[in-house]
Amino acid sequence: MQNVRRGMLLALVVLTVSVAAPLVVRWALSPTGPAIEVVLPSGATRMVTLATLRRLPTLTRQGEYQNQFGNWRDAGVYSGVRLADLIGDADYETIDVVARDGYRVTIERARIESPDHPVVLAYAKDGVAVPAWEDGFRIAVLPEDGRISNEEYDAVSAGSFWVKNVVSIVAH
Repeated sequence: MQNVRRGMLLALVVLTVSVAAPLVVRWALSPTGPAIEVVLPSGATRMVTLATLRRLPTLTRQGEYQNQFGNWRDAGVYSGVRLADLIGDADYETIDVVARDGYRVTIERARIESPDHPVVLAYAKDGVAVPAWEDGFRIAVLPEDGRISNEEYDAVSAGSFWVKNVVSIVAH
């Protein structure tokens, strides 16, 4: 009888460990803090955390954009990582930026790598970083003069590129 109890106890311990172990591993490997998903043309996917972004070269500049009505919006000092640095050496033609609400914009490689109009994944505005910054991770175009007009960016709305609450970046 005592051997049966030990056997049942052993079976219960084995069952508990087999159920709990995958959960513990998943928890241990999950990113801590705010993160976005980056998908490379090869299909490789990685989660990039705020901590990782802060370790990469950062561009901090004044920025604001012109919307489709000609109004200037969201002036502030943005800090972020150039998309070109985030993607690295991957061979891509475009990048799709996807927001939490489903908004999506495609940005051509020439825009991403423009030295005159750097495109960054901003993680802070006016010294307030995500998650305290309500816009979350945000795409910003930051020329030296701090303003990107519709005419200068050859767009109906330069603001359409300033995606807020970015959840993923997919390179094609």
